[in-house]
Amino acid sequence: MNISLTGRHLELTEPIKAHINTSIETLSKYKMDIIAVNVVVSTQTKKGKEHSVVEFVINLAHKNSVVIKQSDGDLYAAVDLAIARAQKALRRIHDKEVTHRQTGINEMKSENVDVKAQAVANEDEIIPVELDLYKPREVEDVLNDLKDSGKMFEIFLDNEDKTRVLYKRNDGKFGLY
Repeated sequence: MNISLTGRHLELTEPIKAHINTSIETLSKYKMDIIAVNVVVSTQTKKGKEHSVVEFVINLAHKNSVVIKQSDGDLYAAVDLAIARAQKALRRIHDKEVTHRQTGINEMKSENVDVKAQAVANEDEIIPVELDLYKPREVEDVLNDLKDSGKMFEIFLDNEDKTRVLYKRNDGKFGLY
């Protein structure tokens, strides 16, 4: 792993370099192929206050680069926050690789056969049931049921297989549609 440290508008002292190097070494626990880590440390002045900005560019083999930019009033805090974000990003990439399982063609074929067998087995269990809603009813029977219940309307089939609606009107009478 190549480590490149750069300071803009700021001279990197040995304690700062040591802190950054030890922080970068913690990234190796994810067993990722880290080719290079470029660190750019700079200072910016916003609203009269000086902020330290740390930018990490982590180049991974056969993957996209991870770019993290963190600013804070304290340089060491900015480095720590950036390393925490880098660890989180690498952990996500590592977990995605480890937990991702590719299924082969033979496994997919066997699963497909199992699904077809279950579908055939389920077809034998289907039993058609005739609902009371579809049985023809007399208007007088529906009217008595509607008076006894608290419903506002009742939908039913009459003796001529027409869909009818018997409903309560606002004046207390009943309407038939």
